[in-house]
Amino acid sequence: MAWLWLAVGVALVVAEVFTTTFVLLMLAAGALAAAVAAALGLPLWLQGLVFAAVSAAALAGVRPLIQRRVNRNADPAPIGLAAIEGAVVPVIERIDSDHGLIKIEGELWTARPLDHTQVIEPGERVRVIEIKGAIALVWRE
Repeated sequence: MAWLWLAVGVALVVAEVFTTTFVLLMLAAGALAAAVAAALGLPLWLQGLVFAAVSAAALAGVRPLIQRRVNRNADPAPIGLAAIEGAVVPVIERIDSDHGLIKIEGELWTARPLDHTQVIEPGERVRVIEIKGAIALVWRE
């Protein structure tokens, strides 16, 4: 039975190469521990218990450490709307409660002042506070 657990462990390691989630690697550790249990002559139910316990422990304890290590240099730069909100951008056309145009990363966006009493002239800079649909709510910088 040990050879079967070994085969499952190796297959899981090979599959992990294609997924890179570290889940299958933790299950492979459980399968290899079950192979050791089988080699020691433990009954099948105990082998299954060893597989489950080692896999669960590896998923709960080892996987988060590996993910932190792998992702520590990940670029935390925001993308999408999160990258736009908070940006300081130029006013292209006068912004008031009914009209306005700003330029965000080379694209023209309809803009309205967050404070409806504000009027912001072309050339001034504004901060994008929120995006509502296709309209940027801005505040004079």
